[in-house]
Amino acid sequence: MAEAIEANFKAEVELIPGSGGVLDVVADGKLIFSKFEKFYKPSPEEIVELMKKA
Repeated sequence: MAEAIEANFKAEVELIPGSGGVLDVVADGKLIFSKFEKFYKPSPEEIVELMKKA
């Protein structure tokens, strides 16, 4: 997922390990995606599209 984000945006991606299946994607302090809220793991392409819309 980090590679897809870096390939589409001039951004540095930081992956922070979590536990319990948590997956949050935050860009510029804004929550883009939360697995806790959506109950599924998105594809890297879906995250890129959500970031483009944000």
